[in-house]
Amino acid sequence: MNYNKKTVKDIDVKGKKVLLRCDFNVPMAKDGSGVITDDKRIRAALPTIQYLLDQGAAVIACSHMGKPAATFESYKKKQLEKGKDEASITEEKWQKSLAELRMEPVAARLSELLGKPVVLADDVVGPDAQAKAAALKPGEILLLQNTRFEKGETKNDPALAKAMADMAEVYVSDAFGAVHRAHASTAGVAGCLPAVSGFLIQKELDFIGGALASPKRPLVAILGGSKVSSKIGVINNLLEIADTIIIGGGMAYTFSAAQGGKVGDSLLEADWKDYSLEMIQKAKDKGVKLLLPVDTVIADKFAPDAESKVVKAGEIPDGWQGLDIGPETVELYCGAVADAGTVIWNGPMGVFEFDKFAVGTKAVAEALSKTNAITIIGGGDSAAAVQQLGYADKMSHISTGGGASLEFMEGKELPGVACLLDQ
Repeated sequence: MNYNKKTVKDIDVKGKKVLLRCDFNVPMAKDGSGVITDDKRIRAALPTIQYLLDQGAAVIACSHMGKPAATFESYKKKQLEKGKDEASITEEKWQKSLAELRMEPVAARLSELLGKPVVLADDVVGPDAQAKAAALKPGEILLLQNTRFEKGETKNDPALAKAMADMAEVYVSDAFGAVHRAHASTAGVAGCLPAVSGFLIQKELDFIGGALASPKRPLVAILGGSKVSSKIGVINNLLEIADTIIIGGGMAYTFSAAQGGKVGDSLLEADWKDYSLEMIQKAKDKGVKLLLPVDTVIADKFAPDAESKVVKAGEIPDGWQGLDIGPETVELYCGAVADAGTVIWNGPMGVFEFDKFAVGTKAVAEALSKTNAITIIGGGDSAAAVQQLGYADKMSHISTGGGASLEFMEGKELPGVACLLDQ
């Protein structure tokens, strides 16, 4: 995939209407109060929005929020799949579920952050959106309703893409968290308008794309998290370019079991043991160092107050489960990143949500904060861990897209990036 894409700085937007795809899929309070509990994604879009406004563009921003059912039929189907009683599934409840995913709270917060009014449309491509887009003047911003209120959004419906594009003259993509999906607002519209990236996507392409295409060496990849199955493509792709790969988290126990180790009640994907052995062999063949835990912190139950002890890797007794890497492994892994040129980290080393079992993840984060390497943190749990442990400002780049960054590292083409104009 070509990572060298045109950006907002490569085109003239003065006096033009710009359709800007953002990622405003922010977490909301569970009590239905409409309170945004974390506005990080809104803040991440500000540099591109402010630049466009300063350049005299009229900005038509759009984003999805959550997973609303675009029709009552699809809502009903989802509820039945969850085991709900058919009599309890009503149109009123469907409408309430949609109301909770409207963009009013986002518009209000965006207005506060920009220090100027944000016009909000009642629909995505309906009469209200079209009228407000037509009336929008340079330096003003309009926010469309949740793009997933349109049933054609996730199907990349050409008619919906054209209707969105017809409101603007230029398309700017800045929602990295959604570029791995070929939806109408992430890929379809690019077939109708000149399409470039915003600053957020440019940063992701520069850091992750640069690390994959021409990394400062040695390149060390740290892969954790619970399942080998979710990281297959990543491990396979990184074995082609990395100098060292470090395995931690729950996935390490599948590697351990594959080599004949005892893993007790630890997380195990028995179906992936053969694959794990293949990866160990591939690393040998490629001359890549593949580091696996040499010891592990085990617990008698999955709980923050569980009794714990350290045992050698592959020696976990029945009734116990591994919840973190052990002290010898911490030393091994921290040593491996000390002299790295580039480090890509995706997935925690243990159950970092429990303080007692966050030691390995914290140690790795601290080691990365002290290295001179370019440090890239994949989205999702890795980003959450680094934020929670207080090391976010010490990292070179924290990706804003969990699924997108994973697919990027797998070497997959991202439809929402591939559709942008090349430099």
